[in-house]
Amino acid sequence: MDDFEGLSADQVMTLEAYADTVIPGERRGPTDRAVAGAVNGGGAVASGAIELMISPEGGLAGALDSLAEGLNGHASDYTARIGLDPDPAVPPFVALEFDDRIALAQELLAPGHPERELWVALAMFSTMAWDTGAHLNTADAIAAGHPGLTTMGFMPPEPDGLWRFPRFSYGRALAALHPRTTPTGDPQ
Repeated sequence: MDDFEGLSADQVMTLEAYADTVIPGERRGPTDRAVAGAVNGGGAVASGAIELMISPEGGLAGALDSLAEGLNGHASDYTARIGLDPDPAVPPFVALEFDDRIALAQELLAPGHPERELWVALAMFSTMAWDTGAHLNTADAIAAGHPGLTTMGFMPPEPDGLWRFPRFSYGRALAALHPRTTPTGDPQ
């Protein structure tokens, strides 16, 4: 596990388990407890969800310890409410089976839940890591085989590093090129 400033190993594992609940992936190894292994291929965790969450640009880093503890508190309440006997060797949210993680996440994300905005924000970071690689240079992420961008078929740049899109997505040009547009696509 990477060293994430200010977060304990249990907090990182909890945040990874939540990210994996939002966009599942395959386990990183046989002892991986955070990633449930519900699907083949890389999910939010392999796409860098934790790296994006801790980035100063996102504004979420200072609250991650509290969010991890909140998830574990909700997981403890959930297990008591439905009569589960969780494994005490891992944080309560991580100890949940994948279907129970989904059920708890659905409760937390449901309209009317008093903390919904917190859990939606955390889910959005997981999604952004997978579908945009927002914490990475896009060309570098594609070259490295970023799981989300690769799965979506995001086209790599041309050899000079620029994206030109020679075909129109609507089958036709929607507007004329501005007369002062430079060869690299910048307006003047």
